[in-house]
Amino acid sequence: MSWFFPSISCVYSVSSRVICGGPRSVRPLLRPLPPGLTCVLAAGKKDLIDFPVLNEDELEEQFVRGSGPGGQATNKTSNCVVLKHIPSGTVVKCHQTRSVDINRKRARDIMREKLDVVYKGELSEVIIKKKESEVRKQEKRKKANENLERKRLFREALAADSKPGNDTV
Repeated sequence: MSWFFPSISCVYSVSSRVICGGPRSVRPLLRPLPPGLTCVLAAGKKDLIDFPVLNEDELEEQFVRGSGPGGQATNKTSNCVVLKHIPSGTVVKCHQTRSVDINRKRARDIMREKLDVVYKGELSEVIIKKKESEVRKQEKRKKANENLERKRLFREALAADSKPGNDTV
């Protein structure tokens, strides 16, 4: 077993799945955690991994009727999940699919993101990613506006050159 983890000298936290493989595939997944901080590996969100762990004792879950398009199928079934985190008072409502199980899972994922924002504030990974996205969008828009202005000036210069009486030989 010493060949599997040859140079680990501190405690690492890994999700509930056991990782099998050589040292090259395991080391990037293991990261030392600060004391008192736990993390959850969120499926599909490889960049955002430091979400708080949800304790099921701190959650209050209800199933209510959803709203929106769908007619009778939506109005008669209680597949909308309302999840409340009791210590922080954060409430999440999820009615993205017709499946209660999928809605429960998605509600918990959304709750982890919201709790990350509540606990970390401006240092939250969700807010940092959102700000980076806004900056990229602004830069892209600025570049597009500069390009449009350059094209407009070029057209004006061509129009001024093609007017009669502006012959420069």
